[in-house]
Amino acid sequence: MTEETPGFDEQPDVPSGATAEDAESKAAEPKEGAAAPAGDATQTAGLTAELDQVRTALAERTTDLQRLQAEFQNYRRRVERDRIAVKEIAIANLLTELLPVLDDIGRAREHGELVGGFKSVAESLETVAAKMGLQQFGKEGEPFDPTIHEALMHSYAPDVTETTCVAILQPGYRFGERTIRPARVAVAEPQPGAQTVKADKAEAGDGSSEATDATGKENGGPDEG
Repeated sequence: MTEETPGFDEQPDVPSGATAEDAESKAAEPKEGAAAPAGDATQTAGLTAELDQVRTALAERTTDLQRLQAEFQNYRRRVERDRIAVKEIAIANLLTELLPVLDDIGRAREHGELVGGFKSVAESLETVAAKMGLQQFGKEGEPFDPTIHEALMHSYAPDVTETTCVAILQPGYRFGERTIRPARVAVAEPQPGAQTVKADKAEAGDGSSEATDATGKENGGPDEG
């Protein structure tokens, strides 16, 4: 057996030829299986805090992006609505300029002058105007509506019960929900006092019948014995 020499500590294995500094650095290295330093826990907590901050910032940016997207969608809808409105106004202005021409075509048709090549051109123009959305309105016998009719002539008639369009002087035109020109008409109102006269005649007729019945019974009945 080899006796250990008292008074000497165990030294780490150092390769032959190594200096004393190499031996000291070898002794300073931590041994395998040693516990992790306390700084690792602090570093983990810091990373967790940074991750929470990143998540909060991401949520804020997502909210901002959603708000911007909603604003952009509203902007697109406004632009589309304005574009449609401008288009409708432009078409309505164009059709308004064509109304005198359509009136001339209508008068020529009434007088039998719509013949030959003029007839073909006139019908093509009317077809194009209809495709653009122009609609004609106004008929004789319909009730007078001041929102779509313009009364140019007025008269009284015993055979009407309300203000009625009895003649269409110029047809009206509308484009969609927009009235381009009201129908210019001649209107007739019920004859003043006509209803009163009819009521009086009816009452008088009822009274005469009763009187006749009473007289018949009085004069034509058999005498009682």
